[in-house]
Amino acid sequence: MQWSFPVLQVAGTEIRIHLTFLLLLLWIGIAHWQDGGSAAAIEGVGFIVAVFACVVLHEFGHVMAARRYGIRTPKITLLPIGGVAELERMPEKPSEEIVVALAGPLVNVVIAAILVLGLGATVGTDVLTSMEDPKVEFVGRLAAVNIWLVLFNLIPAFPMDGGRILRAVLASRLSWPRATQIAATIGQGLAFVFGFVGLFYNPMLIFIGIFV
Repeated sequence: MQWSFPVLQVAGTEIRIHLTFLLLLLWIGIAHWQDGGSAAAIEGVGFIVAVFACVVLHEFGHVMAARRYGIRTPKITLLPIGGVAELERMPEKPSEEIVVALAGPLVNVVIAAILVLGLGATVGTDVLTSMEDPKVEFVGRLAAVNIWLVLFNLIPAFPMDGGRILRAVLASRLSWPRATQIAATIGQGLAFVFGFVGLFYNPMLIFIGIFV
């Protein structure tokens, strides 16, 4: 992927950061600094780094599941809207693709469970809707992010995890090309919805729509 550079290699998989991710950190730092000075900027950037550490673990869930079927993952690229694990090839069977696609969200389920049950994070409706509020406890916000990552990634918009699961289910009855075509069409429709809703509520949805 252009405009990305390597920062780490883990178990044969290169982790790369896209330039726009660094711009996101800069933007977050400046915004928090304007609100609360250097301490707020450090906390804001630290939270985003923690979130993307969870994203990397999510992607390694895919990596480990794919490795089970003999599929290597040369690299993972971090973007402002998440991570992309680039498999050397797709799973051959629909059941394998379902396992690989589900592995990522399951990692976030485990992380959220550890934060809530192990570290005592409280995740109520107020936390789930106020993740950007620095007044909310750090651990609770991080748990909320992982819950949203599970829900978001399971949206059936190809090439997201939910879209890959949808394609695998379709491929159990149809050919791979036809299943891919249907899943991609549904994904394009949802991308349009994301973009339209983003115009009125959250501009980030526009970028998500473009990505999808």
